[in-house]
Amino acid sequence: MDMIQIVGLGLIATVLILVVREQKPMFAFLLAAFTGLFIFLYVIGKIEAVIAVLEDLANKSGIPSIYLKTVLKIIGIAYIAEFGAQIVRDAGQESIASKIEFAGKIFILVMAIPIISVIVETVIGLLPAGS
Repeated sequence: MDMIQIVGLGLIATVLILVVREQKPMFAFLLAAFTGLFIFLYVIGKIEAVIAVLEDLANKSGIPSIYLKTVLKIIGIAYIAEFGAQIVRDAGQESIASKIEFAGKIFILVMAIPIISVIVETVIGLLPAGS
């Protein structure tokens, strides 16, 4: 049911944007941006339930919480970068949108370094010493 409401809001906003765009392009952009922001904030509430389940699974499996938190931060960065890039794209600024996506990828790489280090150390530990 929630998805139907989001699609309905998106369709109504799209029709309004198409009607308004001819006379007031700035207002049309603001309407698109606020609609996207509203949908984003609505969906954020749903993500909390997923995070709670993932934290419970991590606790039961004995995975240190720092790894789960890092992965969740990486996912958050990816979603926020994509959302921001799409809003900027809607404004017709493809080059800035590309830079936002690039910055998101760099932040993801920086956040992933501790996990990559643990994986490399684990693999090195599994290799036979001095062949």
